[in-house]
Amino acid sequence: MNELATYGRTRDRVEDYFDRTATRTWEALTSDAPVSKIRQTVREGRDRMRAVMLSRLPDDLSGARVLDAGCGAGQMTAELAARGASVMACDISPRLIEIAEARLSDADKPRVTFRAGDMLSPDLGRFDYVVAMDSLIYYSVPDITGALSRLGARTDQSVVCTVAPRTPFLMTFWGMGKLFPRSDRSPTMVPHAREKLSKHLDGDLSTIERVSRGFYISECLEYRP
Repeated sequence: MNELATYGRTRDRVEDYFDRTATRTWEALTSDAPVSKIRQTVREGRDRMRAVMLSRLPDDLSGARVLDAGCGAGQMTAELAARGASVMACDISPRLIEIAEARLSDADKPRVTFRAGDMLSPDLGRFDYVVAMDSLIYYSVPDITGALSRLGARTDQSVVCTVAPRTPFLMTFWGMGKLFPRSDRSPTMVPHAREKLSKHLDGDLSTIERVSRGFYISECLEYRP
């Protein structure tokens, strides 16, 4: 099976999950609403990871064009716009796009273009920076490296993304998840080692920081084509 077919099948599962099954969960998780202790650790982990990723971009993004690839409910989008960036906020889930757009302040709305669709579409244009927070964690090595190559070809500075690292906990979790029928579970994170991903990429792929908060474990990588 070719790489694009594999990517497309996973993308469609992700769309179905976030647009039909988990919209309310993610709306609550990305707000100030009370959540369970487990989800609170995920919220804290995501807040930390977002800060790590933003630290790789200039504080002043005036004049810069940034793609928020897999923008979800728009937390990253809002912070990029607040720094002055012209943001293309793209997500596969139209319902999450609606939430992100509704949450954006009136002052920042002129700086943001929302698009429901594939974050890899060349129609989105060219960028100075790309950020992809937890939007590649469900994909295989060929899918991730193919995505980074396609994004990198249209990025002048860097692509800052996250992957699920190959920790003993995540490898066990991943193995157990495969025991259940796919129709009965959410898309499963696929753990990866940066070194293996690097072998399939031109340019430099570096580790920035691993964030671990309870059930949230993710690793920030920076790709410079």
